[in-house]
Amino acid sequence: MAIRSGATVCTAWATTQPCRRRLVVDRSSRLLQLPCLSTTFPPVQMQRTCTPDYKAGALHAASAATQAQAGDEVLLESPGHFRIYKSGKMDRLNDPTVTPAGLDVATGVASRDVVLDADTGVSVRLYLPKLHDNHPSSTKLPVLVYFHGGAFLIGSADDAAYHSYVNALAAAAGTLVVSADYRLAPEHPLPAAYDDCWAALRWAAAPSTQDEWISAHGDASRLFLAGDSAGANIVHEMLVRAAASGDGPRMEGAILLHPWFSGSEAIEGELPAVPVFNGMIWSYTCPGAVGGADDPRINPLAPGAPSLETLPCERMLVCAAEKDVLATRIRAYHETVAAGACRADWFESEGEDHDFFLGKPDCQSAKQLLDRIVAFIAEG
Repeated sequence: MAIRSGATVCTAWATTQPCRRRLVVDRSSRLLQLPCLSTTFPPVQMQRTCTPDYKAGALHAASAATQAQAGDEVLLESPGHFRIYKSGKMDRLNDPTVTPAGLDVATGVASRDVVLDADTGVSVRLYLPKLHDNHPSSTKLPVLVYFHGGAFLIGSADDAAYHSYVNALAAAAGTLVVSADYRLAPEHPLPAAYDDCWAALRWAAAPSTQDEWISAHGDASRLFLAGDSAGANIVHEMLVRAAASGDGPRMEGAILLHPWFSGSEAIEGELPAVPVFNGMIWSYTCPGAVGGADDPRINPLAPGAPSLETLPCERMLVCAAEKDVLATRIRAYHETVAAGACRADWFESEGEDHDFFLGKPDCQSAKQLLDRIVAFIAEG
């Protein structure tokens, strides 16, 4: 998740920071103009919903008026996504609509859920594309493990937008997709999401634990990782963990769609507001991060970060959107990876913003992006 039109940060909070300039919001562009500052959030306080229309552990979206009456100021907000208060409380503003697994009539893709850990509730949703009559029974499908985005704060594998997107991806690419449903911050601060996704990846790749669909139809030797925004950040972390583990799975390919990376300071060509806003979100999702926004999990280009030249995948597709304020940092990441052993391709969607393909799946740019992903997978 990146700064997008309408994102706001509490000006009162900014002026209380020692030796920092006053925060200014440019109302004409509605984009934050912020100095770089460090952030420490107070302990998170939650009010949970007792209604069953959202996932277990979801937060009650209290009204802004109620919060104001309690003297709780809004610290930062991403409209339509989330609102974080100075006290540490958070409202989820995204549409909580979920879609059950089953047969998708439009694509012919079948899906079902598998619980990996009953204690934590971590699960995956499997997607099996329609097998045509001329498909040889001996020919198995590539396995793609997908991680959804949402700044580690919102989203799920059964979110309607992600369910629809992964159905289309599985059908177009002819891949068996394992979509990981991980625990969210702030109820479960990072590294919980990373740990859950690592468990899902190892489950998908390990012959001893494979599901019947993977055993019958999946070729785990052709393993791909993919994700968008925070999910693409997870893709990177999975590659780093696989390299460090010594016995982790090796991926044929990795697809990073508009990856969420940041740092404590803006890089050349990046608006100063960008790392500030994203650094604040990072400190909220990962309060124990060593180095703050220069933790190598959010800033893989930081000094001392694991090398990007030895990532355990044969090839990588890094995708950005022209109007995404993260594009400059994404390109720097791509250039660094491309200098190493992994072949790294670049694809940029002209005139588009962050994660546009989820909200506009039928637009020409979204179709072009999907075609590029399908071609990348088929190259093997």
